[in-house]
Amino acid sequence: MAARIERLVTSGQFSLDGGTWDVDNNVWIVGDDEEAIVIDAAHDADAIARAVGDRRLTAIVCTHAHNDHIDAAPELADRTGAVIWLHPDDLPLWRMTHPDREPDRHLVDGQVIEAAGADLTVLHTPGHAQGAVCLYDPGLGTVFTGDTLFKGGPGATGRSYSHFPTIIESIRERLLTLPPETKVLTGHGDSTTIGDEAPHLEEWIKRGH
Repeated sequence: MAARIERLVTSGQFSLDGGTWDVDNNVWIVGDDEEAIVIDAAHDADAIARAVGDRRLTAIVCTHAHNDHIDAAPELADRTGAVIWLHPDDLPLWRMTHPDREPDRHLVDGQVIEAAGADLTVLHTPGHAQGAVCLYDPGLGTVFTGDTLFKGGPGATGRSYSHFPTIIESIRERLLTLPPETKVLTGHGDSTTIGDEAPHLEEWIKRGH
């Protein structure tokens, strides 16, 4: 059975550099009737566990370590036995939220995470955060971009551990080279496609988004 993608929206707060903002996050569940992985365990371990149901949760993959994307990860992992994956460049951010709990394993650019017929290739896409990654599955025609690329532009780069020229390079070299029909499933808000976003790259650069 081919993998399917489910979206759960959870609500909480994002905090960094002394500021706090209310946010809604997309939690993506990829799998079949038997097993699944979670991309970004945000805010509410109970809600995520209910959405997973009685499936075996094999992995919790963090697109980056801002608190609103990882705050429920340890609790969800403890309840399910799932492995938490994070790119090591984001360990400083992770430790701001979870100083007493390290991720279980480190993501590496180019590795493939398998789950229930899905093959998610890790693309290291720094800029929004130093260890930000996207997850691309050509079979599903989908890339999960976290906060690297949204409908309408790149993720924010105005806070610690972020850098605008770097996110533009990541998007140009790692994402806009994907097939234009590729669905872009984001960390917040609505989905888009590579083809819809690619024409706007130069506009983003001029705006210094």
